[in-house]
Amino acid sequence: MAAQVGRQPISSILIVIAMQTEALPVVNKLKLVENPHSPFPEGVPWVHYHGTYKDIVIHLVWPGKDLSLGVDNIGTVSASLVTYASIQALQHDLIINAGTAGGFKAKGAEIGDIFLVSHVAFHDRRIPIPVFDLYGVGSRQTFPTPNLLKTLNLKSGKLSTGDSLDMTPQDETSITANDATVKDMEGAALAYVADLLKVPVIFVKAVTDIVDGDKPAAEEFLQNLVAVTAALDEAVDQIVNFITGKCLFEL
Repeated sequence: MAAQVGRQPISSILIVIAMQTEALPVVNKLKLVENPHSPFPEGVPWVHYHGTYKDIVIHLVWPGKDLSLGVDNIGTVSASLVTYASIQALQHDLIINAGTAGGFKAKGAEIGDIFLVSHVAFHDRRIPIPVFDLYGVGSRQTFPTPNLLKTLNLKSGKLSTGDSLDMTPQDETSITANDATVKDMEGAALAYVADLLKVPVIFVKAVTDIVDGDKPAAEEFLQNLVAVTAALDEAVDQIVNFITGKCLFEL
């Protein structure tokens, strides 16, 4: 589908966001409404918002809350499932994965920075067998958006994904090998699904905590979440406005 519309104006976008705190400001900014008739299987907690913004149909999904514990369904499993289900149920020319991330000051990241991701990889899928090791890392280049990057004056960097908020010494070694500027808990998994189903995807990550800094990651993340989410919301709005009327190749 995306290949067919590559030289036609983008008409539909899927935005995937992991946490409610990150998702609701975007929902409000773009004036999206919750779909009372979910396109997803009965019983799953995934939430679907939709609407039209400047002639672009926008779908936003987040994986909802864990049915037992009531916390956001973060991590690679939920990201993979909800992305796959959304691509199957809905029609999109482009996916935007927006969310918060930890940043590395050694790579120039600061609290509140917004990054457009150039490459994604995993740092916690360690399979020390030839070729399987490369599969575990799963390195991928993201859909190129040079004009978007330049026009909005955003930073560019590589993203490393794992299912833990903290960073073990083994993770640190892998993240360094991935040359990552930011780390999250969803991106590379989402990229795998999008690549599998041939839908272009771009990643917008806002830095909430400095992984190689002096403060505990969880403490700094919670301290900065609301303010950084506001910056993320503004960036997503600017990106959607930039995309309006453009074709994929113009990004």
